[in-house]
Amino acid sequence: MKTLVACVLALFSAVAGAQGYPAKPVKIIVPANPGGGLDLIGRTVADQLGRALGQTFIVENSAGGGGSIASMATARAAPDGYTLMVGYVGTHATNPAVRKLNYDAIADFTPIAMVGGTPNLLVVHPSVPASDLKGFVEYAKQNPNKLNWGTGGIGLLNHLALEQFRAAAGLEGAVYAHYRGIGPALADIIGGQINVLMPGLAAALPHIRSGKIRPLAVTGLKRHPLQPDLPTFEELGYKGFDTLQWYGIVGPAKLPPEITTRLNAEINKALAQPSLRERLSAEAIDPMPMSPEQFGKYMQDEIARYRKLAQERHISLD
Repeated sequence: MKTLVACVLALFSAVAGAQGYPAKPVKIIVPANPGGGLDLIGRTVADQLGRALGQTFIVENSAGGGGSIASMATARAAPDGYTLMVGYVGTHATNPAVRKLNYDAIADFTPIAMVGGTPNLLVVHPSVPASDLKGFVEYAKQNPNKLNWGTGGIGLLNHLALEQFRAAAGLEGAVYAHYRGIGPALADIIGGQINVLMPGLAAALPHIRSGKIRPLAVTGLKRHPLQPDLPTFEELGYKGFDTLQWYGIVGPAKLPPEITTRLNAEINKALAQPSLRERLSAEAIDPMPMSPEQFGKYMQDEIARYRKLAQERHISLD
């Protein structure tokens, strides 16, 4: 009887706590400097949750270590719903696939909500004499020493996606320049220091529109509405090219289910609003609402996918 009473009291306390949540400001850690897709997602979610829940949601930018500093701070925080984080493909998929970390991307976190994703595209400097993917592959095979390939960093999504393409196209012997972020890599392809890059559409779009870089193909199973004339890798005969630069919200492990459910519901409700969907779509980010369980499974599948690719291509930071 005492055990039953204790269980009922514990359940009542948890429900009451969730109903009173949030009773103070909530921090959302963004694992990057201000500006860019990660910061946009963090501030957008903070604004939406603040309006919905009547409380202040503060964005804290914490760059460094490829997102590991922010990830460890979140994993070590109290699981009370007052410390959240923008978890993305880097912190919760590619990093765990290519390096040993001081955090477990699955066990140390509670998946709360997927927000959205942007596809990757293969782009070249306009000096590369190829107007389509077939022509580029032919040129690359005939002139392997004339191309400099760039990435935003070893083991990041844009690196792994390039390695997936090179393997599928039979291109070996690439000369890579690995940068500290996709921004410097884009600056150098615009300047002609490198010839080939595979950034996210959100980051590349302004430079495509200005004609400073030339897109050849985009990941995903269908063409992107912001680049309707750009074919997908899939339709060009390259299967399995559905990579995304995705963004979601996570919290520390053992976050109360009531709080997780409430945050998920509010984020998904916001993603259903036409105004927010249009705002994200204008930034080339497609909303991807999921339940916490679906988001958790998505992250596990992403880690397994990139771990397999990294092993096949002998990519490791350890």
